[in-house]
Amino acid sequence: MKLISRPRRNRKNQQIRDLIAETSLTPQQLIYPVFLCEGKAQEQALKTLPGQCRYSVDVLSKKISHWKEFGLSHFALFPQIDESKKDPQGKEALNENGLLAQALKQLKDQHPEISFIADVALDPYSSDGHDGVVKNGQILNDESVELLAKMAVKQAAWGADWVAPSDMMDGRIGAIRQALDQEGFTETAILAYTAKYASSFYGPFREALASAPKAGDKKTYQMDPRNAQEALREARLDMAEGADMIMVKPGLAYLDIIYRLKQISEVPVAAYNVSGEYAMIQFAAQAGALDGDQAMMEMLMGFRRAGADTILTYFAPMAAKLLMAAK
Repeated sequence: MKLISRPRRNRKNQQIRDLIAETSLTPQQLIYPVFLCEGKAQEQALKTLPGQCRYSVDVLSKKISHWKEFGLSHFALFPQIDESKKDPQGKEALNENGLLAQALKQLKDQHPEISFIADVALDPYSSDGHDGVVKNGQILNDESVELLAKMAVKQAAWGADWVAPSDMMDGRIGAIRQALDQEGFTETAILAYTAKYASSFYGPFREALASAPKAGDKKTYQMDPRNAQEALREARLDMAEGADMIMVKPGLAYLDIIYRLKQISEVPVAAYNVSGEYAMIQFAAQAGALDGDQAMMEMLMGFRRAGADTILTYFAPMAAKLLMAAK
């Protein structure tokens, strides 16, 4: 064949493929979501999230020391709250002696160079299991935002480097930014769950935290999976209200949303590789249906290729270890 252009020349060996690779991934671009539990010396395996655990703060601190060796430097904290401490207002979220408060204070003291991200939503603390205050079956927006702003200020005081509103209430980014600034936390950044969809891929996460809604669903505040333009509207609002980073959640079924937001965003864009996406690969690998490591890296690279500047993923330690070994 008389071909002038042969694209395969640029794929003929690993050295050339590495030379011209369009997309890269480093451990520093990964955020590891970790689950907290009460007590000491606790490491509770999660059956629907193979390889993941709930950790007491003392164990998590030791784990972070280990994970740092792979280049991980960002951790998102998600506390499992005992049912006895939950109420309709989620008051435990403001408890100075609560699980998250103690975790942030201790971990930041023991790992000052690490970036800690705190989740701002009521569902782990609410007896209703919703991200906002429920009244007569309705999730109240403005009343919820008032509580979320107080929650964010507390988290900043406890040592959070980032607060991450995952509730999808209208106007919460602006209210949180104003509250933080008024209390002197001008350096505390906001990672906004901007396009958080009402997804079936959250199941293992909700089981890990026992945070599923007690009644109804989250479709009046989380986004409709059929919509894309709405995500652009949410992004513009969050940026105008002071978000320092915006996020798409889930990631795998919403690569087009990551791409669209990246085209208009003035701030970094994050993708959340959620629990259901993680579990699919892990269980498929256990069944011998695919190579787990290769599928993991292919998926993470897909998020980066779509435009994600950073990725929240339960694969973070595994991926970081592989990336460091490949150096």
